[in-house]
Amino acid sequence: MVHQYKNNGYNMVLDVCSGSVHVVDDLVYDIIEICENRSKQEVVETLLASGKCYGKEDIEEAYDEVEALRENGQLFTEDVYQDTIVDFKKRKTVVKALCLHIAHDCNLACKYCFAEEGEYKGRRALMSYEVGKQALDFLIANSGNRVNLEVDFFGGEPLMNFDVVKRLVEYGRSREAECNKKFRFTLTTNGILLDEDIMDFANREMANVVLSIDGRKEVNDRMRPSRNGKGSYDIILPKFRKFREMRGDKSYYVRGTFTHYNLDFCEDVIALADAGFDQISVEPVVAQPDCDYAIREEDVGRICEEYDRLAKELIRRAKEGRPVNFFHFMIDLTGGPCVYKRLSGCGSGTEYLAVTPWGDLYPCHQFVGMEDFKVGDVFCGVEKTEIVDEFKLCNVYAKEKCRNCFARFYCSGGCAANSYQFHNSITDCYDIGCELEKKRVECALMVKAALSDMSE
Repeated sequence: MVHQYKNNGYNMVLDVCSGSVHVVDDLVYDIIEICENRSKQEVVETLLASGKCYGKEDIEEAYDEVEALRENGQLFTEDVYQDTIVDFKKRKTVVKALCLHIAHDCNLACKYCFAEEGEYKGRRALMSYEVGKQALDFLIANSGNRVNLEVDFFGGEPLMNFDVVKRLVEYGRSREAECNKKFRFTLTTNGILLDEDIMDFANREMANVVLSIDGRKEVNDRMRPSRNGKGSYDIILPKFRKFREMRGDKSYYVRGTFTHYNLDFCEDVIALADAGFDQISVEPVVAQPDCDYAIREEDVGRICEEYDRLAKELIRRAKEGRPVNFFHFMIDLTGGPCVYKRLSGCGSGTEYLAVTPWGDLYPCHQFVGMEDFKVGDVFCGVEKTEIVDEFKLCNVYAKEKCRNCFARFYCSGGCAANSYQFHNSITDCYDIGCELEKKRVECALMVKAALSDMSE
């Protein structure tokens, strides 16, 4: 399968199954578009009759170049994964990551929060040290031979339970040597409670920190007010800027959400970049159509135009020596994810589980509170193996909408929780999300091409 498109003056060609990306001239672009099931003579005759200013010898030479790419396995390659994919259901479940819901409570009242201000369709609660300790023991016991383990402190707002966070990090570190494990701790925070002590701790112990902010003051404060209705921007921005300065070269990113109210979200990325942040993620809200802030089908065209605008802005900044990494435009064309990851996605329900404050296990943080998806708890382990088996088989070949999609090996079929939210099935797809993901992939590949031009 080959996907062709034009963006920002570049003729882009993606060979889907090999992952090869080509930037070509107009002639080669036109040849690739028509040559798959035609002979060289037919291609030459078709292009000579097209009215375009191509000469016979040029067409023949370009055709030979295209054929060389085909012979080298870089164009029109076959999909070998569908025939060789293992039965994921037979694979032993090895857990490598936990999302610890350290606090089902929050000091903000974000209007789009899927966690319902931290309650997750349940009750407000803070995770005890004993439950968190048992969760880490569960992870160690169920991680097989895997050495590197990941634990994300999540909420609600995890800093509302910071003493337990510190104790759990200490406990995890104390078990690394004896168990031959290494913990990679991460933290997601809205920043309200950030202070220098917490920043110092995060910079010592957290491999990555996610800072939640939506961009411009008016955008952020509309959707991320405090419990008293006042905006949070003026509180968190100075703290985030200080944290960014203290963080140095360690991993972090600011993460925002755009809605129907700020379809010009490129301005929010620019605002965050101008505020001093160079690792940025601003993502589309996922909400039912009856929500006033929801992304609608009629918004898709505008959003795609905004991604194009953002891509050009990021290229401009890179040329000026002010590079910004935008999360959704980060694609590794050399290595990238392994085959299993490309086929099965994030690993929710199998390699990755979420833990509630009282120790229940769910496939991921977005399924927490949906009792039908509770798979067990950290004390007795995974008990509902049929749910895990269902997630094992949630891959791009199980999803009809993915079969002929050029982006399937980049998004790996998209988010199972979003699919369930809109179609009551984890093997369907959130359609608006699919359209936006395809556009992001196209922009990301074009940005790679442009930055490659800069380095030559």
